[in-house]
Amino acid sequence: MAIKEGLRPGGRSARVQESIHSAVRSLLQEQDRATLTVPQIAARAGVTPSTIYRRWGDLPALLGDVAIARMRPDCAPLDTGSLRGDLRAWAEQYLDEMSSEPGRNMMRDIQACATPGYCVGIISGQLQTILDRYPDEPNPGVERLINVVVAPTVFRILFATAPLAVEELYRLVDIALAQ
Repeated sequence: MAIKEGLRPGGRSARVQESIHSAVRSLLQEQDRATLTVPQIAARAGVTPSTIYRRWGDLPALLGDVAIARMRPDCAPLDTGSLRGDLRAWAEQYLDEMSSEPGRNMMRDIQACATPGYCVGIISGQLQTILDRYPDEPNPGVERLINVVVAPTVFRILFATAPLAVEELYRLVDIALAQ
């Protein structure tokens, strides 16, 4: 079941969603995710389990929605004064956040949800913000940055024994910027 789109901002629906998201976040801090259940979340949020099933369909979809909400940036990417510096700072922060245990869990949750494309949209928006700051510099494009920097980073976080070293991450940024 897909996450419903077009719900009114604010109002009861937004309050219910926030209480459910808050319940998920607090329960994940208190217990192992493998023991998390929809009835526990519903009880903590003060709603019935059917409210959660009606909106998200199942637990993986809910966890994916919470993960996507957590991925949305609170502020614009760091402005270091150079395209290379901004991309390096963004990539290093992304690597740091996503290679943590909560970050890896977020990526797995997003993978399992019905709308994983939101993640690409969030990342694309951040990268486009950086590129737009430097209109006079050669622009590798968002797709190239995702393919050359983000994709190997995510692959290593999810499937390798160790994430990329920062020096290797910087090398990927340099490759992406090479025209």
